[in-house]
Amino acid sequence: MGLKSFLIRPFAHKIARDIERMAANAVAAQERVFQTLIEKGRLTAFGRDHGFGGINSYEAFKNEVPIRDYEGLKHYIERIKQGQADVLWPGRPKYFAKTSGTTSGVKYIPLTRDSMPNHFETARNALFNYYARTGKGHFLDGKMIFLSGSPVLDEVGGIPTGRLSGIVNHEVPAWLRTNQLPSYATNCIEDWEEKLDRIVDETLRADMRLISGIPPWVQMYYERLLGRSGKKTVRELFPNYSVFVYGGVNFEPYRDKLEELVGQRIDSVETYPASEGFIAFQDSQEEKGLLLNADSGIFFEFVPVEEIHQDNPTRLSLKEVETGANYALIINNNAGLWGYNIGDTVSFVSKDPYRLLVTGRVKHYISAFGEHVIGKEVEEAMLAAAKRHNIRIVEFTVAPQVNPPEGGLPYHEWFVEFDEAPREPETFAAELDREMVKQNIYYEDLITGNILRPLVLRSMQAGAFREYMKAQGKLGGQNKVPRLSNDRKIAEALEAWVIK
Repeated sequence: MGLKSFLIRPFAHKIARDIERMAANAVAAQERVFQTLIEKGRLTAFGRDHGFGGINSYEAFKNEVPIRDYEGLKHYIERIKQGQADVLWPGRPKYFAKTSGTTSGVKYIPLTRDSMPNHFETARNALFNYYARTGKGHFLDGKMIFLSGSPVLDEVGGIPTGRLSGIVNHEVPAWLRTNQLPSYATNCIEDWEEKLDRIVDETLRADMRLISGIPPWVQMYYERLLGRSGKKTVRELFPNYSVFVYGGVNFEPYRDKLEELVGQRIDSVETYPASEGFIAFQDSQEEKGLLLNADSGIFFEFVPVEEIHQDNPTRLSLKEVETGANYALIINNNAGLWGYNIGDTVSFVSKDPYRLLVTGRVKHYISAFGEHVIGKEVEEAMLAAAKRHNIRIVEFTVAPQVNPPEGGLPYHEWFVEFDEAPREPETFAAELDREMVKQNIYYEDLITGNILRPLVLRSMQAGAFREYMKAQGKLGGQNKVPRLSNDRKIAEALEAWVIK
């Protein structure tokens, strides 16, 4: 055991005990968070506009505060950008997290001094809890890499502004900076491939023990490392590498390929961070799902996903949710987001404690014929078919083909980049379609009713999705390929890389 892991060990155990208490008392914690948010919110322009002075219950809150997306809060954000204080939260934000939106263009999500601990401390707590639960803390005694966005910040309305992953770099405490790679200068490089080459330069001979990032970009890092070093596996290069931290996408479609590159299965810790708040994290290496972060400045609401576009949808607090149901996630937090639809959908796998799975995005679905296929369903279908055929997938996305140019019935079109292509693509496609029928009863009805024909598989050229992301200016960082879309924009762009 190294000095740092030795010194941190008792604190890690305290964190683990705190997490246990939070998990056991999640509903009570949510009630406390709600009361604190309302008390602070009364001091703001938003609170005055929405009658916070008279809100004394969640039912009263729902009557006063509608569900909004960014567009619904944008006029308040504009007032903050113009220099006003006490608009959504007392004072002024410490940062703006800049994200891209489909309808609003660039979105500026406020991060306050009250909300920043939710982001950094939750990430720290997830790792310390892993240490306490497994006894494996030696990752603290070597180097760690966090593949993230640039920490270079602009100013918007006098407020430092950038990508969340870059902002978090400014909050890293001194004790961790000595472990952290890449260097600040390398992290500031905007071009992903140039940045990746520099990261490889800096880490090739380092004692890497923890690697964190979105799986497809970590795969690029592994491949570049092996290409440069001549080694066969990452573990040959980094013999002390022991834990992989990821978030933002389902790891399972990437697991086989990443483990082949590493040379073995290593422990992983899944996190669920967003610009709007750190929602949940993996608290157990044995149990399924992510533990809801119930006592960290966010009051959660859950809307049955089929109602999210209704004018007055059902809104549930944590104590009202059920396992297995699919919910749109709504947050109210100590950065001043109120009734805010972050666009994600979740499903609880446990209520004691409250653990969830991220099932997709509200806007990432296919329902061209009323089937409402979600991300979780296509991923589970793909995993089952790929396992049965003993093949590996690099990346895939699905879109509807409503008016087939070749004529005939419409279908779902799957664009798939294989690491190892199936020997019999038609057989694999049929198996994949059978798995989709199992996943979604409405899809089954459309297939059996001859409204849709079985799915059509398009095999993609090697590197197709990376080239697509590069063409979109979204190579690397925290960018992800959408699993689903309800239109043909991505499909049409990908057609250039289809194997004819």
